[in-house]
Amino acid sequence: MGFDQYHEPPQELSEATRTFARMITSLTEEAEAIGWYEQRISVEKNKEAKAIMQNAQQEEMKHFGMDLEFLLRKKPEWRTILKAVLFTKGDIVEAATKGEEKVD
Repeated sequence: MGFDQYHEPPQELSEATRTFARMITSLTEEAEAIGWYEQRISVEKNKEAKAIMQNAQQEEMKHFGMDLEFLLRKKPEWRTILKAVLFTKGDIVEAATKGEEKVD
């Protein structure tokens, strides 16, 4: 079974880099699932089915958060930038720029 998650020969990559690539792939898959559930929820008429989908979407968001946290623990500079952006008010792009300046 082949995977397209590597852009370099896998055997030349360290175990840490292969794990990182798998987590990036997992993060992407969780984000896709969140989007798919959002679409399904928006058109679902059955209240019980909709509630189940909303619950499933929340689980996907939890998994997304866990994947992201794993990656941020491996890339502290990413955490610095995201701390300037997430859970803040004001201009998002401006906040990101300020966060990047902290890393430089």
